[in-house]
Amino acid sequence: MAIPADVSKQASRLRTAVDAVVPARMDSNVIIGTWNLREFGNLTASWDAATTDSPKRDWRATTLIAAIIAAFDICAVQEVQRNTTALRFLLTQLGPDWRAIVSDVTEGDNDGNGERLAYLYNTTRVQPSGLVGEIVLPPAAGDPTQQFVRTPYAASFTRAGIEFILTTVHILWGANPHQRLPEITAFAHWMRDWNDRPNDWNDNLLVLGDFNLDRLGNPLFDAFVSTGLWAPTELDTVDRTIFGNDNTTNYYDQIAWFSTLEDHSLLTDLTYTQRAGHFDFLPHCYPDLTRTQISYRISDHYPLWAEFRINA
Repeated sequence: MAIPADVSKQASRLRTAVDAVVPARMDSNVIIGTWNLREFGNLTASWDAATTDSPKRDWRATTLIAAIIAAFDICAVQEVQRNTTALRFLLTQLGPDWRAIVSDVTEGDNDGNGERLAYLYNTTRVQPSGLVGEIVLPPAAGDPTQQFVRTPYAASFTRAGIEFILTTVHILWGANPHQRLPEITAFAHWMRDWNDRPNDWNDNLLVLGDFNLDRLGNPLFDAFVSTGLWAPTELDTVDRTIFGNDNTTNYYDQIAWFSTLEDHSLLTDLTYTQRAGHFDFLPHCYPDLTRTQISYRISDHYPLWAEFRINA
């Protein structure tokens, strides 16, 4: 499918803006991203959706999303819907070097919103290394256990011979923050148990996604870090959503790993470079639209990224 000249120019300018923020990809590094793409399901088959079209996300919007994700080596994506039309088109815009690993939909309770979790990755930079799985909580004393409304999704990858395992999640929003606490607590403890089991497939565990966390020092954030998960301090001051300045109140999206202290990571042959952040796409996409309108075309969340050095 030929891309119109104006869309191509817009995507090119956007990619230039992303490259000015995200570190360049080199032989010695890996760039890991995460992005909650709002209701990423169906797609209007047009380069410019009309006011009467639904959904408002169209080929242009998805091409712009691709221009951002292309700056990463791998990106965890949340809010992928049962309908994968937009996801499939996104892969075509990323190009033949890109692949996806996608979960099924967590059935049952409507709190999960019929969502999938996905990884998009550049095959010239990273490769799957064999492990794919969903986190299911064990029963307690024979009684059934309340499961996650969206089952966390793990997949292992290699870069330059170094393996790392990503686990992405979209925590329940609920009627109030208190309802999020059991999922966040259960996830943090499950991941710590996995990290500590000897002779398990658990090298370089990282977690990323939308944890719906509140500010530092809040019970939700305390539960998240209670088992030793550590998120880069460089992410403490960046906005997570496009709706105003929330960098002191909401830490919804995170990239984290286990550490005994901030300077003693439990990662092996994978070193955080002290570079992480988000990308603000608002100045480069749909300048004539409101933020709410942009949220249904691109997203209401900013993408996060972090750079790691490969100690091969």
